[in-house]
Amino acid sequence: MPTVDQFIEKKSEWKEALTKLRKILQETDLEESIKWGAPVYSFGTKNVVGLGAFKSYVGLWFFQGVFLKDDAKVLENAQEGKTKALRQWRFASANEIDVDLVKAYVHEAIENQKAGKELKPQKKKLEIPMELTSMFKQDKDLKSAFESLTPGKQKDYAEHISSAKQEKTRLSRLEKVIPMIKEGKGLYDKYKDC
Repeated sequence: MPTVDQFIEKKSEWKEALTKLRKILQETDLEESIKWGAPVYSFGTKNVVGLGAFKSYVGLWFFQGVFLKDDAKVLENAQEGKTKALRQWRFASANEIDVDLVKAYVHEAIENQKAGKELKPQKKKLEIPMELTSMFKQDKDLKSAFESLTPGKQKDYAEHISSAKQEKTRLSRLEKVIPMIKEGKGLYDKYKDC
């Protein structure tokens, strides 16, 4: 696993900005590690802030940034409509980094974490396609086997069947997956051993 130093060296065009941000983060109670290939700073078991570097900017990712006051209006939602809690602060150069302001945001994020402020992802309710539901009525073993699968595997099968536009295709997909469901296999299990 790469170290934070190696991450910064690899992003040489952003070395000054990343080093400046890292120094600010290292002066806090946060623990530094690498997760998802980038530096992440945690308090206890909770991720608080991450560092990232891209072609046109470096940034701080506040995992629960939705709770930050953002009086300076520097935070943005990375994917409007999708991202709920995460907020990022982008910098186009090391000169844009206001050390005191960054420290204030990081300290607020730490305090929010200590206070337990957390927006948890909402899980979607499993919607079983009509074709599968009607097959359950005919085949109780199939229903039992499906219910014994993990929620993730159930979701994969439900989405695979229901994503087909034509009824003929949905029925064809259903026929193909019935043996796999009865064997307790997931739709994508064959790829996990590769």
